[in-house]
Amino acid sequence: MQITIVAVGKVREPFVKDGVHVYRSRLAPCHTLTFIDLPEERVAARISPKQKTAIIEAEWSRFLESGHRAAVTIALDPGGILLSSEELASRMNQYELEGRGSVAFLIGGPLGLPAAVREQADLVLSLSRMTFPHQLVRLILIEQLYRAACINRNIPYHK
Repeated sequence: MQITIVAVGKVREPFVKDGVHVYRSRLAPCHTLTFIDLPEERVAARISPKQKTAIIEAEWSRFLESGHRAAVTIALDPGGILLSSEELASRMNQYELEGRGSVAFLIGGPLGLPAAVREQADLVLSLSRMTFPHQLVRLILIEQLYRAACINRNIPYHK
């Protein structure tokens, strides 16, 4: 399966880069993983709701205009549904069985995702009700994707 992770900003912390590299190499035998980093807009300390919307839309405009489309689009948002690792594994397995060979996970920047992205997604997923730095979300997500792959292949990592 082709998995694309589209995220605003770049990973700057060495420990996050290292973790992403570890799980990316572990996923390589069963999934092709691609990262698309979108430029992060500067955010002033105080902004109006209208300015916030404009910044979020600017971050995602180039991606939306690119026409990139996966068979399944999953937007990560704190207001999304919560899944267990087993439930995520089941969904990933179902996508494969249905012949939907590509999944794109969309991670917003500090201000989140545009409403249009959430509305067009096949699934809006929350990793937790807690707030995480958007760089760290990549590591958490890729670890959960590896865990899902292990669950689906009966590899004991997930226990």
